[in-house]
Amino acid sequence: MADGGQEKKPKVVKTDAEWKQQLNPLQYNVTRKAGTERAFSDNGHNNKDPGQYRCVCCDTLLFSSETKYDSGTGWPSFFAPADKDAVDFRDDRGLFSRRTEVVCATCEAHLGHVFEDGPKPTGLRFCMNGAALKFEKQ
Repeated sequence: MADGGQEKKPKVVKTDAEWKQQLNPLQYNVTRKAGTERAFSDNGHNNKDPGQYRCVCCDTLLFSSETKYDSGTGWPSFFAPADKDAVDFRDDRGLFSRRTEVVCATCEAHLGHVFEDGPKPTGLRFCMNGAALKFEKQ
């Protein structure tokens, strides 16, 4: 088991047609085509309820409300994933800059990016697209 007590899930692989059938157009664009939703367009950035944030594609637990904070960016932000093995990182050299992309470790859905300007204890800001997450209230 990984640090957070979550068992490593087997990889989820689907065809493009299967993802399009499962997801709405915004979810598909964000998660499968590495799109970005408009800032403040998803209510997830504003949510203060206790609970868990799961991958909209494969239901993997990604983040907890315990690590969520208001970054002022308009996107849900967290200072750590729920489990270190829940997400993977990729080098992103798009938009004339160098960033670190965050993807779901189970299905490789694009979630957002991580930056080194977050709060303690990690100093990280996982800036996620709300369309890539589904909230499960506790």
